[in-house]
Amino acid sequence: MKQIIVILSLFAFGHLAAAQDTLRLTLDEAVALARKQSPQAVAARHQYRAAYWNWRSFKADYLPSLTFSSNSQLNRSISPVTLPDGTDSFVHRNQLLNDGSMTINQNIALLGGSVFVQSGLQRLDIFSENQYSFKSTPVVIGYSQNLFGYNYLKWNKRIEPVRYSTAQKQYAETLELVASEAAMRFFQLATAQNNFRSASYNYANADTLFSYAKGRYEIGTITENEMLQLEINYLSEQTNRLNARIEMDDRIQDLRSFLGITENMEMVAEVSEAVPHFTVPVDDALQLARQNSPDMELLALQKLQSESAVAYAKASRGFKADLYMQFGLSQTDRSFANVYHNPLNQQLVSLGIRIPILDWGVGRGRVEVAKSNLEKVKIDIAQARTDFDSNVIKLVKQFNLQADKVAIARKTSERAARRNDVAYRLYLLGKSTVLDLNAAIAEKDRSQRDYIRELQNYWSLYYGLRSITGWDFENNRSIIVSRQEY
Repeated sequence: MKQIIVILSLFAFGHLAAAQDTLRLTLDEAVALARKQSPQAVAARHQYRAAYWNWRSFKADYLPSLTFSSNSQLNRSISPVTLPDGTDSFVHRNQLLNDGSMTINQNIALLGGSVFVQSGLQRLDIFSENQYSFKSTPVVIGYSQNLFGYNYLKWNKRIEPVRYSTAQKQYAETLELVASEAAMRFFQLATAQNNFRSASYNYANADTLFSYAKGRYEIGTITENEMLQLEINYLSEQTNRLNARIEMDDRIQDLRSFLGITENMEMVAEVSEAVPHFTVPVDDALQLARQNSPDMELLALQKLQSESAVAYAKASRGFKADLYMQFGLSQTDRSFANVYHNPLNQQLVSLGIRIPILDWGVGRGRVEVAKSNLEKVKIDIAQARTDFDSNVIKLVKQFNLQADKVAIARKTSERAARRNDVAYRLYLLGKSTVLDLNAAIAEKDRSQRDYIRELQNYWSLYYGLRSITGWDFENNRSIIVSRQEY
C-alpha cells in the first residue's frame, strides 16, 4: 500500500510539472540567469553605464575642443545716432551682418583657467548704399582665469577618478549580491520542494500505518488510543502535504519573478551536494577588501568632497579677481581678396577684482562649518574602517568553517533518514511505539531542512565574500569590471 501511494504521489507531482513547461535549474544556471536578466542586474548595468559616460565626459573636459559658431543679424530699423556736433538724429538702417568663427579651447587644470585660439570672418552688407565690407581675424589667442578662486578643474581631477572607480566596484558588488539573492531564493525553492517530497512520503507512510492499525485494532493487538493517534497522524500529514504544495508554488513564483522570467512555467531546483572546499587566508581577504570594496572608495570619496568643500569655502570668502587676455590680428576691407593683407595688431586685457569689505562673519562661518564637517568625516571614516575590518574577518572565519558544517549536516541527514526507515520497520514488527516513530519522522524532516539551510548559508557566504573583496578565491582572479568591458 505504501509503495503504491508514494508512486502515485510522485507521479502526480511529475504530471503537474509536465502539464506546463518545466525549467530545471542548477544553482550555477540560476545565478547566471540572475546576473543576465534580473531587474536588479539590469538596473545595475544602467547605473554603471551612466557612471561610465559621466567619466567619459569628465575626461573630455581636459581635452582640446573645436567649435564652429555662426550668426546672422538683419537690421531694418530707424535708430537714433549722435552727430559730430553733438546733436541726435534718426537714421534709417538696412543692413545684414554675417559672421563665422572656429575656436579651439583647452582647459588648464593646474591653473584653473582656459586658453583658446580663434579665427573668424565677418561680412557687413549695407543695402541702402549697396555696399559691403569684410572684417577678418586670422588668429586670436586668449586666456581667461579666475584668480585666487576655487579651481574646480583641479578638484574634479582628484574626485572623478575615485567616483568612477567606486562605480566599477559597486557594479561588481551588485552582481555578487544579485548572485547571493538568487542563491537564497534557489535554496528556498529547494527547501519547499524537499518539504513537499517529505510530506508526500510521510503521507504515504501514514496512510499505510493507519490501514495497518485498523487491522490490528480489529484483532485487539493495539488499543483504540493508538489507532486514533495514527489516524490523527494520517490527517495531519495530508494537511502538511497540501501546505507544502502551496509553499512550493509560492517559492517558484518568487524565484521566477526575481530571475525576470515572465512565462508561466514550473521550476525545479536541482541541488548539487558538491561545494568548493578551499580556505581563504584572513590577511589576504582583508587586504583585497580594503583595495576592492566600494565601501572603502566611498569613504575616500567623502573625504575628498569634504576637502573640496573647505577649499571652496575659503576661495569664496576672500579676495577674488577675474583675468581675461586676448592678443591677435585683425583687418577690414571692402574686398575679400584684401581682407587678409597686412593685418593689424589687437590686444585686450581685462582684470576685475572683488574684495569683501564687511560680511558680518558669513565667509568665516562657512569655512568653519566646512572644516568641522571634514573633521567629522575623518572620525566617521576611522570608525567605519574598524567596523569594516571586523566584518571581513568575521565573514572569512565563518566561510572557512561552513564547508565542514555542510558535510556534518549532510551526514546527519543521511543518518536521520536511515533511522526513520528503521523506526518504521520496528513499528510494523510491533517493537516500537508511535511516539518513537513520530520522533524519527520529525528528526528526518528537520535534518533534511538543516542540510539545505547549511548549503544556502555556504553559498551566501561564498558570494558575500566575493562581493566584499572583489576577488574570486576559487579561481584566484579579480571580478572587478575593467574600463574596456563597457
